[in-house]
Amino acid sequence: MISASQVELRVGSRVLLEPVSFRVGPGDRIGLVGRNGAGKTTLTRTLAGETLPAAGTITRSGPVGYLPQDARTGDLEVLARDRILSARGLDEAVRRMRASEAKMGSADTAEHERAMRRYTSAEAEFLAAGGYAAESEAATIAASLGLPERVLVQPLGTLSGGQRRRVELARILFGGHEVLLLDEPTNHLDADSIVWLREYLKSYKGGFVVISHDVKLVEYCVNKVFHLDANRTTIDIYNMDWKNYLAQREADERRRKRERANAEKKAGALLTQADKMRAKATKTVAAQNMARRAERMLSGLESVRQADKVAKLRFPQPAPCGKTPLTATGLSKSYGSLEIFTDVDLAVDRGSKVVVLGLNGAGKTTLLRLLAGVEQPDTGGIEPGHGLKLGYYAQEHETLDPERTVLENMRSAAPDLDLVEVRKVLGSFLFSGDDVDKPVGVLSGGEKTRLALATLVVSSANLLLLDEPTNNLDPASRAEILSALASYEGAVVLVTHDEGAVEALAPERLILLPDGVEDLWSEGYRDLVALA
Repeated sequence: MISASQVELRVGSRVLLEPVSFRVGPGDRIGLVGRNGAGKTTLTRTLAGETLPAAGTITRSGPVGYLPQDARTGDLEVLARDRILSARGLDEAVRRMRASEAKMGSADTAEHERAMRRYTSAEAEFLAAGGYAAESEAATIAASLGLPERVLVQPLGTLSGGQRRRVELARILFGGHEVLLLDEPTNHLDADSIVWLREYLKSYKGGFVVISHDVKLVEYCVNKVFHLDANRTTIDIYNMDWKNYLAQREADERRRKRERANAEKKAGALLTQADKMRAKATKTVAAQNMARRAERMLSGLESVRQADKVAKLRFPQPAPCGKTPLTATGLSKSYGSLEIFTDVDLAVDRGSKVVVLGLNGAGKTTLLRLLAGVEQPDTGGIEPGHGLKLGYYAQEHETLDPERTVLENMRSAAPDLDLVEVRKVLGSFLFSGDDVDKPVGVLSGGEKTRLALATLVVSSANLLLLDEPTNNLDPASRAEILSALASYEGAVVLVTHDEGAVEALAPERLILLPDGVEDLWSEGYRDLVALA
């Protein structure tokens, strides 16, 4: 169980959350909602013990399973299966069993006997921790999240970002924690895995707090809603499911507005009367008392919810370029013995729109990294055309320097812009005041997405490489992205699970990985988007 007592959150001098108290225990299925930048990720990091609150205390009765937006994947040399098994301490015993098995075939009798004793000791430890039943449970969770056996036996470093994210989610779910803190758990999941996760969370016996812009997941799973209101810096706690929360929240807002309108009417009448009485010296004290009473009427009211601010996004006017700004020929990429794809050709014409499809692990992110020059192909080549200016949005935000501030990252992306212009652009993406001095490493996933998109706006790119650009965004911010995609005049190569993003892009062509098949876009491919 997690218990928060008078917890206050701050970023620099800005208050994110006024003191609040609540508990998360078995059976509490909590949806934490609020606009991007409201402090949802900061709150979950604080509950997990990753950072300290500005005031108040947080107590935990046992280990907490925490899935951050930027999932930590540990040692990239570790096998995916061992990473999952580490949640219950089974990984070390399994590794010792494997090592002992390798030496049990030794012709040296003494070596064989030592290996037998080591294997017996390791297996006893393995069985004590749940043994083969636990290993089977881990495999079932992994398979349900789209991680087949061939992926589980690979080192983490050979997996795509989406696969590593799913390994980390499987590890958290396998851990058997009393409380889970899940920040956007559906990112990088295909449609079948999302359905499975909804059912899993619906029947979870412990408690959890989930941040998700997947409305269906929140609607299906949660029995409580915590609304983090960025304008009022408070949490409104609703002990009800999502449907009833929406109705109650609107009723609360109508009540607040009605109470404020009535109080403002009465206070206005008092102030008018006080102004009239001040003209007479004998009634000055009475007038002052009336004015103070009017102030008390207004100060005791709950504040009315203000409309959430949304970043205003328009992609840049593309710089002039030749007919075909980028050509890729015969691309192949492998990690060790794992072949990702071979012999992929792609010619991106000026203003063309291309979507890349393929199952998780087919190499979609890898292809964009090759086109962006972040990685080099094993074979084949990439030829920039006349006037090419690339803009690359990476799903893991690796184009941002986590050690540098928001302002420093932006100035690096736009060295020719003066400070006033840089701040103006950042302000349009909701970074103002002290926010521009925050290190990127402490930003939420939604804030990193906004900053990465801001760097594209000032790039004058004529070819955008976009890898899951709508992940981590609230509905209003996602709508801005879709509008920007629909109106952008340059070329786009898009990787996404978001059917709305493909619809906004209106692609002319697609590349289907890992085979590298190129085809004209048709509505028959739409069903592949959510599955890919």
